[in-house]
Amino acid sequence: NLRAPGEIESRPSGLHFIPPKGDLPMAAHQHQKVLILDAGAQYAKVIDRKVRELCVESVIKPLDMPVKEIEEGKYTAVIISGGPQSVYGKNAPKYDPKLFECGLPMLGICYGMQLINYVFKGKVETGGTREDGQFSIEIDNSSTLFSGLEKKSTVLLTHGDSVTEVAPGFKEIAKSPSGITAAIEDAKRRVYGVQFHPEVDLSEDGMKMLDNFLKKVAGFKGDFTPKSREEEAIKEIREQVGDNDVLVLVSGGVDSAVCAALLKKAIGPERIYSIHVDHGFMRMDESKTVVKALNDVGLELKVLSVQNEFLKATTKIDGKETPPLEECIRPEWKRKIIGDTFMVVSEKAIKDFKLDVNKVLLAQGTLRPDLIESASTVVSSNAQVIKTHHNDTALVRKLRDMGRIIEPLKDYHKDEVRELGKALGLPEKLVWRHPFPGPGLAIRILCADKPFDISQEEQMKTAKELEAYNKDGIYATLLPTRSVGVQGDARSYKQLCGLSTDKKTPDWKTLFELAKEIPKKVHNVNRVVFVFGDPIKTSKLETITNTLLCQDTCDQLRAADNIVTEQLIKNNLVKKVAQLPVILFPCDFGIKGGRGIAIRTFITNDFMTGIPATPGKEIPENVLNTMNSEILSRVKGISRVCYDLTSKPPATTEWE
Repeated sequence: NLRAPGEIESRPSGLHFIPPKGDLPMAAHQHQKVLILDAGAQYAKVIDRKVRELCVESVIKPLDMPVKEIEEGKYTAVIISGGPQSVYGKNAPKYDPKLFECGLPMLGICYGMQLINYVFKGKVETGGTREDGQFSIEIDNSSTLFSGLEKKSTVLLTHGDSVTEVAPGFKEIAKSPSGITAAIEDAKRRVYGVQFHPEVDLSEDGMKMLDNFLKKVAGFKGDFTPKSREEEAIKEIREQVGDNDVLVLVSGGVDSAVCAALLKKAIGPERIYSIHVDHGFMRMDESKTVVKALNDVGLELKVLSVQNEFLKATTKIDGKETPPLEECIRPEWKRKIIGDTFMVVSEKAIKDFKLDVNKVLLAQGTLRPDLIESASTVVSSNAQVIKTHHNDTALVRKLRDMGRIIEPLKDYHKDEVRELGKALGLPEKLVWRHPFPGPGLAIRILCADKPFDISQEEQMKTAKELEAYNKDGIYATLLPTRSVGVQGDARSYKQLCGLSTDKKTPDWKTLFELAKEIPKKVHNVNRVVFVFGDPIKTSKLETITNTLLCQDTCDQLRAADNIVTEQLIKNNLVKKVAQLPVILFPCDFGIKGGRGIAIRTFITNDFMTGIPATPGKEIPENVLNTMNSEILSRVKGISRVCYDLTSKPPATTEWE
């Protein structure tokens, strides 16, 4: 008897909560467990990770999990995640209505709060103002949920729908700057809801709020100490591999290197065949570096130079063949071609090694965020696709279903992988390498053959909206480039806004404030950059240099990326910045044949959310100025250098 919210004909005001007798319910085994019901959130696994940090055992299940199974699982509390749907929408995730009668302490996050409010006869409506980004909200710190906090707290909000009437029996315990209800509670029933995301780093008191719910509301003892992550992973590898051989595709990043080293420890080097695929999209001297690093830890690495094969490769999407990679514009096509070509190359490698195809598994360093952003069913059947990861394509999913893929790191986040790498004895230089996607520079070259993907009318409207942000010597310009973002747990492809200034020294505080405000108000924009150099006083630029994947564009980006990397190492900034993609994009900035370079600093712990480094704080201004001048003087064909000012969300880490 599963229902979607819109299917409820009547919602009784007195749902029968059965309060527990005596002590709070305990699991049958040693530890209490919290159940995380996934409504399609991009952050569901982050909730799980944060709960584990608080020494509480957690399990993620789909929202439609039957209450009978919940009762059998003997959970102590329930957290309902966020999600991209509306409680009134036809695609709203289904749930067992008895969920709200089970008597367990409950915390609803974002969509979860809206669902709780709706079920208990409150109102949820689509408002005129989206809230995407960090906001300082007012909180009632007399609530147990906010115990020990000040009366204001900075949180991440990402929603369009809002609670407009609090359900009977509940009260508002937090409010956003727009006057929108940001949290509700029914303390008697021990049911709470927050419109924001306490699980992400951008919610500064989020961990304290989760701790209050788990320890003070639900009564968790916080005594869950899991077995060593390394031991668990090794056990799983041995069980899955059996007596098979394993083929490892090493991209050059930390994930695949740790994956290979973990496999070596689990089953020994004799049955591991490590391959590095040089597809032509590597960073400067990347292949040489990764070969030496893995040789030093006892793994031989065979390098396959297959640049031409990748450029000429095609794949089928929805039954239709794509153009060759070297002619592709669409980001999703590029990723899928690269992902499927990785698989084709691996099959060929198996034959070259004379391995029995029925007795070999393909190992990948896929992480949990990769699967979440690809909406893989390994994590949840509800999550929306933000981007397709090269190692989570339809072909990979088919191999996974056949049991031919092994992903030892699939339950790990980036920071956990680094810790595991150190425990395995990998050198610090390798462990702290900045993340580098398997498709390499191919997804950091934005391909285009026309300036805009929005109509002339929308261009004029957006440019006009941006004029409102011209102030204090700062100018906002619509750029003929789009990038991927994540807003309200769903993907968005929108335009780029460039900010420039006539001041000798940029006013970074104001620039960051504008970068936060513009995507909220200008709906065709999801990313804002600062453009170094002379001010651009026109409301929009309209010309680009046609850009495809080829030797010239790869060489341009490779050279610019190397300059940025050199400066990071020289100034000991590698650990201060979690990731630093350098992007080549087709805007010519009025110089025929020119292109732009973007520097995307990223500071994060969970890689699901993050902020750019602040010049003068996390990254010295003189270092940025050197990067700008060196790129313009040493890389032919670059018109301007830009600095990405946008947090995640609304922008993603990568630009496509």
